[in-house]
Amino acid sequence: MIGPIIGVVVVVLFGLYSVGIYNSLVTLKNRIDEAWSDIEVQLKRRYDMIPNLVATVKGYAQHESQTLEKVIQARNQAMAVPVDGNNLKQLAERENALSGTLKSLFALSESYPDLKANANFLELQRDLRDTEDKIQAARRFYNSNVMAYNTKVELFPSNIVAGLFHFTKREFFELGVNEQAARNPVKVEF
Repeated sequence: MIGPIIGVVVVVLFGLYSVGIYNSLVTLKNRIDEAWSDIEVQLKRRYDMIPNLVATVKGYAQHESQTLEKVIQARNQAMAVPVDGNNLKQLAERENALSGTLKSLFALSESYPDLKANANFLELQRDLRDTEDKIQAARRFYNSNVMAYNTKVELFPSNIVAGLFHFTKREFFELGVNEQAARNPVKVEF
């Protein structure tokens, strides 16, 4: 009589443990989705600011149309990538290209003192810098959630439950090739 009761208790405990693992995987997956939506919001905010920035610069730097066109082209290419978490490498490449063109746009302001002193330009520049900081924070939050989720998917015994319910590892949202260059100091030679 005690043997079957112990068997039932073990099965029930194993079932409860499996449900707990499943629920924690769902929670982590939802946190990743929430973190990704934060990234999407900040990217959209940046995309929306760029036309105003370009219009402001255009009024002062009419001879720099090539730089302005590159910024708009990079923005359009970045916006063309579906922001759904399935093509993070392509999105990261496009975002790197956009960041590079924005840097050249801000460097352009050094040649135009009137532009550099324009209140609208300064405010847009400040807002864009703030948005860039928020994108980086959202990216770090997303990546930390992906790390926790991927760890849970790989560890035993949660990997068994993850496999049964088709929980698969997620990709990190990394800066890509330019990340190493961004970490290194700029070399100035005369």
